Amino acid sequence: MALGKYSRVDNNNNNNRKSSSSYCSTVTIVVFVGLCLVGIWMLTSSSVVPVQTGNGSAEEKKNQVEDQVTPVTSDNNDSSNTSDFEDNRGDLLDDATKGDGNVSLAENDGKGNLNTQENQDKNEETKMDESKKHDEQSASEGGEKSGDDSGGQGDSLENSDDKKSDSDETDKKSDSNENDKKSEENNEKSDLDDGDKKQDESSSETNGDQADNQIEEKVDQNDNNELEKSSDEPKDDGQLKNQSSNEVFPSGAQSELLNETVTQTGSFSTQATESKIEKETQLSSKKYSWKLCNSTAGPDYIPCLDNFEAIRHLPSTKHYEHRERHCPEEPPTCLVPLPERYKRPIEWPKSREKIWYYNVPHTKLAQIKGHQNWVKVTGEYLTFPGGGTQFKHGALHYIDFIEESVPDVAWGKRSRVVLDVGCGVASFGGFLFDRSVVAMSFAPKDEHEAQVQFALERGIPAVSAVMGTKRLPYPGRVFDIVHCARCRVPWHIEGGKLLLELNRVLRPGGFFVWSATPIYQDKTEDVEIWEAMVELTKSMCWELLNKTSKDAVNGVAVAAFRKPTSNDCYEQRSKQEPPLCPESDDPNAAWNVPLQACMHKVPVDASERGSQWPERWPERLEKSPYWLSSQVGVYGKAAPEDFAADNEHWKRVVTKSYLNGMGISWSSVRNVMDMNAVYGGFAAALKDLSLWVMNVVPIDSPDTLPIIYERGLFGMYHDWCESFSTYPRSYDLLHADHLFSKLNKRCNLVAIVAEVDRILRPEGKLIVRDNVETINELENMLKSMQWEVRMTYSKDKEGLLCVQKSMWRPKEVETIKYAIA
Repeated sequence: MALGKYSRVDNNNNNNRKSSSSYCSTVTIVVFVGLCLVGIWMLTSSSVVPVQTGNGSAEEKKNQVEDQVTPVTSDNNDSSNTSDFEDNRGDLLDDATKGDGNVSLAENDGKGNLNTQENQDKNEETKMDESKKHDEQSASEGGEKSGDDSGGQGDSLENSDDKKSDSDETDKKSDSNENDKKSEENNEKSDLDDGDKKQDESSSETNGDQADNQIEEKVDQNDNNELEKSSDEPKDDGQLKNQSSNEVFPSGAQSELLNETVTQTGSFSTQATESKIEKETQLSSKKYSWKLCNSTAGPDYIPCLDNFEAIRHLPSTKHYEHRERHCPEEPPTCLVPLPERYKRPIEWPKSREKIWYYNVPHTKLAQIKGHQNWVKVTGEYLTFPGGGTQFKHGALHYIDFIEESVPDVAWGKRSRVVLDVGCGVASFGGFLFDRSVVAMSFAPKDEHEAQVQFALERGIPAVSAVMGTKRLPYPGRVFDIVHCARCRVPWHIEGGKLLLELNRVLRPGGFFVWSATPIYQDKTEDVEIWEAMVELTKSMCWELLNKTSKDAVNGVAVAAFRKPTSNDCYEQRSKQEPPLCPESDDPNAAWNVPLQACMHKVPVDASERGSQWPERWPERLEKSPYWLSSQVGVYGKAAPEDFAADNEHWKRVVTKSYLNGMGISWSSVRNVMDMNAVYGGFAAALKDLSLWVMNVVPIDSPDTLPIIYERGLFGMYHDWCESFSTYPRSYDLLHADHLFSKLNKRCNLVAIVAEVDRILRPEGKLIVRDNVETINELENMLKSMQWEVRMTYSKDKEGLLCVQKSMWRPKEVETIKYAIA
């Protein structure tokens, strides 16, 4: 009995020893497996920024961006992908997207026959040297990047690593309460995980595009959810819910909602990260001290037109020299004040009929021109009955009257781009939109108080300019029609110098439509002016197509002239007055070039621009101009291919990114400027929206402005080191593609940003595409003006920034001495 009893105890002890040994083995294995899994997780996390999709992360994002329309921001500088975002210029030459990120694409080597408004030879030598240096630098940097352990796998492993991390934690919890069988299963699972990891690493190298696409789909979904939550423009919710933002937010962008997020490599930071943080800290610590401009013009200050010190020293004002541009040597860096009680402008098309009085609080024009239905004060509004001096009873009837008088005008088909001289409040141009016609309207500043400012506030394109002593800032032979309705320009004096300037910008075969009292009144002065005009236009070989009788509705008449399409008439003139311009005189040279009383010959070579009329609208928008066939484009390809690639590029960018990926309410966008337009692809991609785009070609960029006009768009030359000839608060959206980095080499960037602030409306948007260094500098500068950063993204040293201007104005005042009358 006793022996049996003790024998049983011994057996139990043996069993206990076995159980204890088995338990220890299980614990040991579990601990070992756990350590292995932790090690694997640490190794993979060192090269991957996981997409943060947890509830806590989502809540943090929501709190950070609850007032933003598009909250996504990123500093993801993934070097594994050589493309500049999803919307990369894949159809353009590789050389066009390589090299110095500071250089605009319009400046790269392949300029071919495209000239600039400045010294092309000097610019080309400088750019070639810079390109050579940067190619060497890029090769060095590429070698360094190839040795980085994060190269090529960060994006493709991102989703799989998140899933592994979650499953690893679950495995650890279950292992501590499981038996030997469970431990063996976990060992097998860890082996499978290791195998999956190796397979993922291999597939990331061979199937990177597929993985990127999967990640982009996930990112797009997250972005759309955030946009729906945070949008402060509810009327766009339906559009935002279905948006696709592949271009703006390629793989992993959602993980960088906060600009301050820094990716760490395990427990140690990398030298690249440390250096990046330090540079950003230095930039953010740089203080920008903004002041409020004090000038006689106040909220309407235009630096190059309100330089009273320069105007006081003019030897003469006979030719309206005091209305021309006189830019200060140092552009202002202060911010223009807002009018009291300023509010967001009324949206188009209602704005064509009325605007807020306090946005443009001027009543003098209403007092002078109210009886002609220019503008009237109606309570808190300024209203525009659609009239003008020559069309008191509405512009549309007047527009149709012109076409009835000259059927070949064919508004919106043959005639697409119009120059309206002495535009008043631009009702003529405003109603031409109803006929699919765009008008470049201009008038002098203050000749009629705030007339151009009224036009811009109404949503009608216009600039402050005058026909004085210099050429207009447009190429030769680009306008289909030039119109003058009682524009008060003395065309017939001084050898017809001013009318000859219109001849320069008018297409061969284009029309000059003139509506003024000399056409239909019998006063002595009017008769004399008409006779002088008939003689002048005949000597210029202009054909008088029609001189109408008075219109029954408006009581006015029009005279229509047509420019010749050949040189036969010029050669057959008995008297060479006005003379033909020398062959060396370039009709496209227009920046600060003095006027000359001469005519340029009409192009007759079939391959020369101006020898043929453009395609009808809208076909001309998409078709490469016939005269580009023998030229090399700005990106290095043959110009027609260059043109087509640029056109497709901007279609892709606008569709995938701008329209749906930035939270912009495009229904509130009317006045748009492309500050570096190149071929006008950005404007062409927006053709279906109810807006217009001022395409600016900088004077030191390839002269592509004639191409823009050939497409049925319009624009002008400008030097961005100076102020633009427009009133403050003129534009709803500004777009700058690789412009600021280029300007930073020769201009004061602070002054340029102050100019951007001047011409952009409060709550207006600025979209910048440039190198990362420039984007970071601009972002800090704009933040110092309390602008709202709506979205920022960077990749492969290229960046994208979207910001919104605020109502903030500094309190400290700076008096601009030369702007005090």
